[in-house]
Amino acid sequence: MKECSQINVRAAELMDGDAVWSILEPVIRAGETYALARDMSRMDALAYWFCEENEVYVACEDGEIVGTYFLKANHSGGGAHVANAGYVTAAHAKGRGVAQTMLEHSLARATERGFLAMQFNFVISSNEAAVRLWQKNGFEIVGKMPKVFLHPDLGYVDAFVMYRKL
Repeated sequence: MKECSQINVRAAELMDGDAVWSILEPVIRAGETYALARDMSRMDALAYWFCEENEVYVACEDGEIVGTYFLKANHSGGGAHVANAGYVTAAHAKGRGVAQTMLEHSLARATERGFLAMQFNFVISSNEAAVRLWQKNGFEIVGKMPKVFLHPDLGYVDAFVMYRKL
């Protein structure tokens, strides 16, 4: 049996753009989990992911970038004490603990930054693996928005607001 390799998370660098795009592009093109235009360009996708308010990280395994996430304040002003994050794992690395590792890192980083909670605003209900992972890690579904996301295969599906105190 192959020994499990460790997944490390580090701050993303400019030179990571190609690797991050290689992870984001299939997810954007599939149109199943993010409310982004399926024809979004590389430049627009990287601008979205690496925008000024996002703190961006990559997950590495055996020297390869296998996931990425961003962390930011969910809102400004009176909502700035709640964190928000977005995560994407490379298709070939799913089921190896990449998302769990990124989530743990983001929760620790959010706590370091002084956030009091984390909220996911638009978790697609058909993304069952993500919903299970978030719930396993203490997130609760605090809101359900009926039929707000047009899934390319399932038609209109619900989205959840998920929340956890830090």
